[in-house]
This record gives sequence, C-alpha cells and structure tokens, in this order.
Amino acid sequence: MTEPNDSRVGLYIDFDNIVISRYQQLHGRNAFQRDGIRDFDRSSPDADPEIAARLAAATVDFNAIIDFAASFGALVVNRAYADWSVPVNASYQRQLMSRAVDLTQLFTATTRGTKNGADIRLAVDVVEDLFRLPDLTHVIIVAGDSDYIALAQKSKRLGRYVVGIGVAGSTSTSLAAACDEFEDYNSLPGIEKVTATAPAAPAERPRAGKKAPEPADAQPKAATGETHKFTTVPMFSHTEDARFDETEPADDTDPQTIATELLVRALQIGHAKGDADEWLNTGTVKNQMRRMDPSFNEKPLGYRSFTDFLSSRGDLAELEEDGPQRLIRLRPETNGRR
Repeated sequence: MTEPNDSRVGLYIDFDNIVISRYQQLHGRNAFQRDGIRDFDRSSPDADPEIAARLAAATVDFNAIIDFAASFGALVVNRAYADWSVPVNASYQRQLMSRAVDLTQLFTATTRGTKNGADIRLAVDVVEDLFRLPDLTHVIIVAGDSDYIALAQKSKRLGRYVVGIGVAGSTSTSLAAACDEFEDYNSLPGIEKVTATAPAAPAERPRAGKKAPEPADAQPKAATGETHKFTTVPMFSHTEDARFDETEPADDTDPQTIATELLVRALQIGHAKGDADEWLNTGTVKNQMRRMDPSFNEKPLGYRSFTDFLSSRGDLAELEEDGPQRLIRLRPETNGRR
C-alpha cells in the first residue's frame, strides 16, 4: 500500500452500470429489466417480497469499493453518477453520502428512462480533472462498459495510473486491457460470496411494485449468501436516521467490534495487494485504516498506542516486534473469512 500523501486518487462510479451488472450477474441476463427493478420500491406495502429478496441479495457494497480505492492513496475526488430520483438508486444514498461521495444527478434523456448519459458526463469530468488537478496520480473507474476504453487510454497517456473495477460477465475485456490494473468486484476484500439464482419465468412476473398472488403454503424466497460482516456506514461515524431502505448497523455493535472489523478489512486489502502471507508495516496499516475511516483513533478505545490496540487483537493477527520495524499480518484462519 502507498504511504499517505504519496498518491492522490480520483474515484468515478458509473452507478447504474455497476448496480445493474451485479443484479444480472446473480439473477440472469436482462433480469434487471424483466423484474422492473428500476421503479421497484421495497418500502411499498404492495412490493413483491420475492423481488425484494432478489434485490437485497444483489446489493452492491460500495464501502468495499471505496476502501479498496483508498488503498492507493488519499481520495481527493469521489463521485457517483446516476438518477437519484429512481427508488433503487435512492436506497443507496445514505450509504454513499456517509462516505462523502459526491452524488452527481443525471436525469434520463429518453422517454424509456434507460439512458442518463453517465458515461459521457463521467468521461468529461475525468478529463477536466486530469488538467485541473495536476497532482492527481490515480484514476479509478467503477464500470465495465467499453465506452470507457478511450478514457482509460487517455488517462494513461497523461501519466495517470488507471484502475478499473467491474462485475465479471459484464466487463469489456478491452476495457480491462486498457487499464493498468483491473479488479473484479467479487475479488475485493470484504465482499461476501453470494449464490446466483435461476431467473424467474417472465410470464409469471407481476408488474413492478405489485405483490403476486401466492399459494397459502408459499414462502418468500430468502436472499442467498452469507450475512455481511461489515457495517454499511463509516466505522466510527454516525449519521441521522434516514428513510432509505438499506441495511443498518446492528444496534448492539460496540466500538471495539467496529474497530476490529476495520482492522481486518485494512489487513485484507494489504494482503490482496501483495503476498497473502506478507508481513505489513503497522504504520502502513494504520494509514489505511485512517483512509477508510478518518475518525478512527485507538485512544478513545482505551489503548495508549496503536501497538497496544494491535496486541489486543492477537487472536486475529500476528504481531512481529523483533526487528527495527513493527510488522503485522492476518492469521491464516482469519484471512480465509472473505
């Protein structure tokens, strides 16, 4: 991982691209349109519970994306492009705003409501930032569309390190080749594995937002996959209650548990960037934790130093203090919890 102030990172998220790609990765080609997800409102009393479960299973963890982006350096640009008046997009607002993401509003440009021009606006903003911010060292594009190939190539020609993040099965191979580095969303540290489901028969699907009639003994399908282990807001930050239908941190989660999750996520990112068994400098790990959550501080937790904090997590990580530098790595059994 890079040291603080060495690198300055711009993160640009084509929100619709990544959300639609993730849903269709799990539920089949054209499932997003077939299930009417764009206008589906989970908070409606008439919402189909089966579709709500499918949507919940395909929820994108933008915290994992932002944390990974922060491992390259300080995030100086952090933008997501979408029509935020759409219910499915609005459900992410709290998660994104709590991570200081600049939500760029793009109204749909067609009567069908399927095109909002995010690719053009995102590309224009990146090129502007490349000239406006000469100290910008990294450009991270969260999308898989081939429309971004020229943008990646241009950014590289202007001396920036280009990273792409996309969903397997919906990513252009040419875009991946145009980047200096490309990461599959599923491989990011902290992303839980979710089992894909068979697509529903189109003839049996009710209109979006309407509950389908069910037999008396029918049960709504539960979302597949494990429960997410990490909170959906910055670890040490608190936001006002919001009406958005999104997973909330558990009420009984205390600061010690939250700090442990933050440490594990930072170490997972460090190992993902190198050898899985590589020892990491404790100062670098703390810098990564502070990038992920600037409000982290071990002293309010009752520890005199960061080393004391790490020593208290000996069941999760090994600490090496014999050499000139303090080093740390996840224990093998902990690193396997992905």
